[in-house]
This record gives sequence, structure tokens and C-alpha cells, in this order.
Amino acid sequence: MSRTVSLVILLAFIDNFMAYCQENKSIIAPGAQVEKLAEDFRFTEGPAVDSAGNIYFTDQPGDLILKWSVDDKLSTFATGMGRANGLYFDRAGNLLSCSDLDNELWQIDMNGSHTVLVTDYEGKKLNGPNDLWVCPDGGLYFTDPLYPRDYWTRSPEMQQAGERVYYLSPDRKRLVTVADDLEKPNGIIGTPDGKCLYVADIKANKTYVYEIRPDGSLAGKKLFAPLGSDGMTIDGEGHVYLTGRGVTVFDPEGVKIAHIPVEANWTANVCFGGRDMKSLFITASQYLYRIRMQVAGVR
Repeated sequence: MSRTVSLVILLAFIDNFMAYCQENKSIIAPGAQVEKLAEDFRFTEGPAVDSAGNIYFTDQPGDLILKWSVDDKLSTFATGMGRANGLYFDRAGNLLSCSDLDNELWQIDMNGSHTVLVTDYEGKKLNGPNDLWVCPDGGLYFTDPLYPRDYWTRSPEMQQAGERVYYLSPDRKRLVTVADDLEKPNGIIGTPDGKCLYVADIKANKTYVYEIRPDGSLAGKKLFAPLGSDGMTIDGEGHVYLTGRGVTVFDPEGVKIAHIPVEANWTANVCFGGRDMKSLFITASQYLYRIRMQVAGVR
């Protein structure tokens, strides 16, 4: 290889690296570092933000829902919530929960009382609701992969014909399958305008984007990123945040723009919160983390 060619390759590498660093800096606040907020949990999951910016998250093996307030205080919100996993707030301020003790979808009010929204599909129990997202019109999507739990008293075998994505209508009367061609759907998030839905196939290590139709069905499945994810979130500029080995961020076109390393065996989920929605909260193994961002999340 000639010296000229080597120089061209080196300069191209430097240009690409500088562009990557610049984009990385543009979403993370200057000088910000990942901060450990709390520890000694069994396995943290499902962060969700309320209208004030408080974060609710789960310790699923401990059957706890915890709260990290905007005043930086940790408290237990509720116990015995059906082994809650993924969480999301609806527009009425209720906390929706993928409660897989009995493979159900719950609605929890701020007093800790719950209503079961979904108990089965076509007369059979679900595999284990995992993650969910609520549309602007109140309809909701949730993933239903199979992860056998040691606390189940039922058979650990597949309950449905496959691991699917479901849609529950705003009136909570219509539950339909909207995606049945994924190996193991897990993380899920939609755009604030309700037009697109991102679903991670964690087994295939891919994330797809769909068009949301007016009736809640999905169309136009496209590969968004060559990376799967456990949990997901999106910011106000359309960047999508995937989890697993830390947090990996993609722009709206599916180009990787940042990676946030996290000191934990597994990064399960992620959510924006705080009064200004510029703090990124990360649930990872036994910990709850936070990092300040320059971009804001969306409620």
C-alpha cells in the first residue's frame, strides 16, 4: 500500500471518528458521566416517567415497583404487582404494567390499586407480556415473548402459537395480533405523533420500524438497526435508544450515533425523566443509573 493511499485512509478514518464524536457530544451534556443512583436490587427493569418527571421502575424478582423522584429520593411505590416488568403511563396518569406472574396486563392507579386489562388471548394465557407503549390516542402495543420464570406455577411451555406483538384498542375491548413474524419481540417504543412503531427482535438481534395504521394495525415493516434490544426509548429529536450492552443510540434513519457504556452485566431498559426531561435513566442488573443529556425525552 502506498504512502498516499495510507494517508487517504487515515484522514477518512479521522473524519469519520470526529463526526461520530461530535454527534455523540451533541446528545450528551458536556462533561456528563453515567451516575449510579441506587443499587442492591435483584434485577431492575421497566422505567416509566409520570407527568412530573418522576421515574417508576421495577425490581421484578423482588416483585417491587419503585420510584425515583425529581427530588432525588428513592421510595417503594407498591409491592405485589404481579411481578411487574415493563411499565408505561397512560394519559390519565395510570401506570400500565406487563405483569407476568399470571401473564397479564395491568392498570395501576396512584393508590396502588390495580385492574387487570388483559388476561388471555383467544382463550389461552399469554406467554409473558414484557414491554409496552401507549399511543397518543390511548391504544397500546405490547410484546409477548416467552421467558420461563422460576416463580410460575403453570407449565413453562409456550402458551400461544408464537411470540407476538399485540394491540389493545383505546376502549380496551379489542385485542389483536399485529406482528407474528418475529423470533422474540422484546423492546418496543413509538414516535410521539403515533405514526411509527419500533420493535426489537432480541433473538434475531434486529430492530424493525413499522407504519401505524388508523385501526392500530401495522404495515411497511423495515429493518431499522442491525441490533436487538431489551428495552427502548426515544427522544424529542427522534433518536432511538436501544439497550443490552450499555445504551446504543441511532438517529431517525437508523445510523448509529452514540454508545453509552454502563458498568453492569446487562442493561435492561432506559427512559427519559426529570423536571426538564433531560435526564436519561438506565435500569441495569442490580442498579439504577442516570446521565444528563442535551436532548429531551418525550412523555
